[in-house]
Amino acid sequence: MTRWAILVVGVVITSFLGTYVWADTRLNQEVDLGAIAERAPRGKGTNYLVVGSDSREGLSEQARKQLRTGTAEGRRTDSMILLHTGANGTTMMSLPRDSWVTIPPFVRPETGKNFRAAKNKLNAAFSLGGPDLLVRTVEYNTGLHIDHYAEIGFAGFVGVVDAVGGVDMCLDRAVKDEKSGADLQKGCQTLDGTKALAFVRQRKQEAKGDLGRTQNQQKFLAALAKKAASRGTLLNPSKAFPTAAAGLDTLIVDKSTGLQDLMSLFEAMQRVTAGNGRQLNVPVSDTNFVTSKGSAVRWDDRKARKLFTELRDDQAVTLQPEQGS
Repeated sequence: MTRWAILVVGVVITSFLGTYVWADTRLNQEVDLGAIAERAPRGKGTNYLVVGSDSREGLSEQARKQLRTGTAEGRRTDSMILLHTGANGTTMMSLPRDSWVTIPPFVRPETGKNFRAAKNKLNAAFSLGGPDLLVRTVEYNTGLHIDHYAEIGFAGFVGVVDAVGGVDMCLDRAVKDEKSGADLQKGCQTLDGTKALAFVRQRKQEAKGDLGRTQNQQKFLAALAKKAASRGTLLNPSKAFPTAAAGLDTLIVDKSTGLQDLMSLFEAMQRVTAGNGRQLNVPVSDTNFVTSKGSAVRWDDRKARKLFTELRDDQAVTLQPEQGS
């Protein structure tokens, strides 16, 4: 029995180490944060910018139709979360993609043309200058230094959810949205990858619009982290390996982010799921702010600045989550 126990433990350890090495070599580290100029000064603690993009890479034509992703090429930001870890725990803060912010001066990569600082929606930064300009814009408007960047596309998201066997969610009302394809009943249910993607993308029937969608995204990510961290997933090679493979297929990180950093990010999200952390939206004063670029989300400058200062200095966050978030 002792020999068998040693053999089993050895196989598990060898399998884990093999998967770790394999996954670490598969990381797509294409974003160079070190090459970005005019960065915000480093604060205390660690800040991760987690981006969900609408990249269709890895999706077949049939999958695009099934997921209702459209046929647009390239990638745009569909969700953005700034996650801070430090001495006072973990704070997961959503940044609505329609946030009305200042995009700092930049050079358009394709044309070399210079652009002055201008007001625009936050997701425009990614469209105009990719991850580099998005990071600069987030830092410019929050004063928070981004230490790590992680981005995942539609295919990776769907693959991870399916690999863990779906995610359990309890909805307080039915969700039906023709554009995203969401058609979910009220109550508790298990969402597969297709249903999960539709759920986190829909916003038309949310009373708070884009702000309501960010709250749904946080709830779902917390539930996904909980499921992926369960013993049934981590200790089951038939689930652990496909989960890692699915996530890595469309995952993009910065050059300084290794697998250990991603594991730290995952553990931080898991702590939030367990109640040892805070889930917030950036404070807003107007969810239907009229601009030259259409309706946008206007931040509450006083509350937002206070929150950003607390995060930068790694102090206890005093902002209270909105009811229902």
